[in-house]
Amino acid sequence: MPPMKFTRLVLENWRNFKRVDVPLHNRAFLVGPNASGKSNFLDVFRFLRVVAEKQGGGFQQAVRARGGVSQLRSLFARKNPEVVIEVTMDLGDEEPWMYRLEFTQDNQRRPLIKRERVTHGRKLLVDRPDADDEDDQNRLTQTFLEQVNANKSFRSVVDFLSEVRYLHIVPQLIREPERSVGRSGDPFGGDFLEQLARTPKKTLEARLRKIESALKVAVPQLDKLKLERDVRGVPHLHGLHQHWRPKAGWQQEDQLSDGTLRLLGLLWVLLDGDAPLLLEEPELSLHTAVVRNIPSMMARVSRKGGRQVLVSTHSVDMLSDEGIPSSEVLLLEPSTEGTKVTVAADVASIRALLEKGISLADAVLPLTAPNNAVELSMFPS
Repeated sequence: MPPMKFTRLVLENWRNFKRVDVPLHNRAFLVGPNASGKSNFLDVFRFLRVVAEKQGGGFQQAVRARGGVSQLRSLFARKNPEVVIEVTMDLGDEEPWMYRLEFTQDNQRRPLIKRERVTHGRKLLVDRPDADDEDDQNRLTQTFLEQVNANKSFRSVVDFLSEVRYLHIVPQLIREPERSVGRSGDPFGGDFLEQLARTPKKTLEARLRKIESALKVAVPQLDKLKLERDVRGVPHLHGLHQHWRPKAGWQQEDQLSDGTLRLLGLLWVLLDGDAPLLLEEPELSLHTAVVRNIPSMMARVSRKGGRQVLVSTHSVDMLSDEGIPSSEVLLLEPSTEGTKVTVAADVASIRALLEKGISLADAVLPLTAPNNAVELSMFPS
């Protein structure tokens, strides 16, 4: 199958953002100050995934899980209070797909659709509200995206959105496998070991062999990985470290370091599927020498299967990769009118620095630093 990916994102009044309109490539690196909206930018795609999910999802659930429309609507919204999300997608055929959702809330603070559109090339497939919606306003509490009897003509969009993957491993959750009970697809790793255990045996073993070979480079003395369930059926990850006593080097997940668990999670998710992948600060807990190679791993995944990866980062080491073009970097800049998102290649000052031989990291990251960060050295005063 040809690679499937997002090619453009348009936002209006979504959290930090009053207006966003940016292209997306196979890789996108989001950089910006703390609280500039990097997580909120990625959350747009998670939101659409929940809306499209067949079980436990839907528009109402996606909004409710985020605290309601009032929590999603940007504080910078004025004349046009609707929240707008529009994504353009390349799903492997000759024409682009577009899905647009505009929503607000009624007097009872119930999320309400103001407009929903789906196009395929020049063909308009959905344009709501329609006559039936005018007759029954309750219909506008659900999108066609989540309704099997209404989304037949754009089912490929539904399937694509419902497969979007987000991962931000919290090692402490992996160390307590009992927390995985009742969880499914937890993006923070609460059921990460269960996800591994549900993988077909041959696939699991093949992936663990690939991960072993990578971890041997990054983690001194790690020799082997295996996954086993205990007598209660709870899965546990075991890592064998080289030791003078042959059987004394096995350690369970509660003994593995944060960096080992986070790197293992990153390697696993890069191998798991071909849908767009969202990563938040994958550099956390990892040695700089490992971080420098994350963009190369992402590029290799993209070349082999065309998988799209969108990643937020503060890392100089990651952005020092010479294979990252400025067109893949999205610069988030807070302002009095909301956070602005700009492609680094479109910023004249960045282009000028790059032409002088300055690295991408040195050209971009200083623009994201707090103006008076040096004052923190005076704390406490």
